[in-house]
Amino acid sequence: MTAEFAALPVVDLRSDTVTRPTPAMLAAMTEALVGDDVYDEDPTVRRLEEAAAARFGLEAGLFCPSGTMANQIAIKAHTEPLSEVICEQTAHVYLWEVGGIAFHSGASVALLAGNRGRLTAAQVEAAIRPENLHYPTTRLVCLENTHNRGGGSCYGWDDLAAISDVARQYGLARHLDGARIFNALVATGQRGEDYGQLFDSISVCLSKGLGAPVGSVLLGSADFIKKTKRIRKVMGGGMRQAGYLAAAGLYALEHHVTRLADDHRRAARLAAVLRQQPYVTEVLDPETNLVIFQLHERVPAAAFLAHLAQQGIRASSFGPQWIRFVTHLDVDDQMLARVEATLLSMEEEPMGAEKNG
Repeated sequence: MTAEFAALPVVDLRSDTVTRPTPAMLAAMTEALVGDDVYDEDPTVRRLEEAAAARFGLEAGLFCPSGTMANQIAIKAHTEPLSEVICEQTAHVYLWEVGGIAFHSGASVALLAGNRGRLTAAQVEAAIRPENLHYPTTRLVCLENTHNRGGGSCYGWDDLAAISDVARQYGLARHLDGARIFNALVATGQRGEDYGQLFDSISVCLSKGLGAPVGSVLLGSADFIKKTKRIRKVMGGGMRQAGYLAAAGLYALEHHVTRLADDHRRAARLAAVLRQQPYVTEVLDPETNLVIFQLHERVPAAAFLAHLAQQGIRASSFGPQWIRFVTHLDVDDQMLARVEATLLSMEEEPMGAEKNG
């Protein structure tokens, strides 16, 4: 980091998972009433599970250490070996959960190419397997909202409903990876309470935009959650005095949802600046808090990220020549101004580019 920026806080745009609890959240954690959650005796965990389920019109919840665990528990509960899961080809459950569908569930995956991660009802229906000895049996449709690889893209309500209708028609279970579902709700104005009409299960992450230090909640019917509790246990997800962590999630649900609009506003500002830079060839429209953009081929991504790091700014590589910025609770307008100034001052040569010819 250059001397000019050494005394300033790092602007960490790698992910909204890097957020730290606010003082008020920490106070809520230290004051939590706790018990042994494996014995179903932690009152704060119960409150979190009930509050999260109510927000999405479902009966019950299961507090899990991570979104990956919540998704993989749901997939295992909905499937059996020799069955198949339909999802988009860049879905988190497939791409970034270490092959968990194969490892935990012994299931196949039908990968579909969506529009920025979003599928259509027609695509889903075309992917459903006919009964045939040679095929796995289609059992589950898994959607992701917002879609990470799609740059925080959101499903429209009519599209979700149409896919849900197709799944019902064919007797398929429906799971939503809602790691950033609150970003989608704030951006679209949709009601979380309505989602229970469309999905049998929903995973909701607390440690991304909501700013809790850890945890996700898996939501579904009371019978479904009873089944998934055993799966969580065998995966090592049974926690004891987990109420200290659940209290952070409760605080986040109560205080950090509406403020997501600030993250969306800041992402839009960054996208506007990036679109004006000659070293950027494409910027995906930031529907929520993710900004994904492509660098010109003359500007090596590694050199670009190193240049940012020298200014006290962190970002992530998102594929060859693609970069991701994520705005979140710990990035304020003053920090955003630093990032904008850095982007405006960049030239290709200082970032390690070679001249043509």
